[in-house]
Amino acid sequence: MDLLTIEKQVSEVVEEVAQLAELRPGQLLVIGCSTSEVLGKHIGKAGSKEVAAALYRGIRTVQEKNGFTVAFQCCEHLNRALVVERDVMERYGLDEVTVVPVPTAGGSMAAHAYTQMKDAVVVEHIRAHAGVDIGDTLIGMHLKHVAVPVRPSHRAVGEAHVTAARTRPKLIGGARAVYEATPSNESCT
Repeated sequence: MDLLTIEKQVSEVVEEVAQLAELRPGQLLVIGCSTSEVLGKHIGKAGSKEVAAALYRGIRTVQEKNGFTVAFQCCEHLNRALVVERDVMERYGLDEVTVVPVPTAGGSMAAHAYTQMKDAVVVEHIRAHAGVDIGDTLIGMHLKHVAVPVRPSHRAVGEAHVTAARTRPKLIGGARAVYEATPSNESCT
């Protein structure tokens, strides 16, 4: 597998999802990724530090350009906890858990992110504004309600299937509710 191609593919997917989700600076994007699936292998069976590094470079390039924040989901062996920067944990009032992700318990992607961040911590839960799932890692538990699928034009990174979602505020109310502000409905009588 060509690592430069993987880096390019993931940066294109993340850029497109960031645009489709209208991610603003500081908002959260959760990334779930199986490097095994990127290589065309069964999830959890052929993790690759080299693939993780290429993916991380591609994701970080887009993140730095757009200013959103990234949380990297660990694998099921760490209950899909997330790697974030300490300032993100503090800004969002997240609870830190004690664990260091490694390729065999956390996954290659989360383990690599943990070593690359300035002050990485692991948190158990997050409510992200959008997410990219590379290799069917099940990121839905870390998205805000209500998740809305977005369909990037690239549906794969390497051999891994890609899905993505953005979130929107819940629509509340009944038959009389209005969901968009217009000059005619801005004042109540």
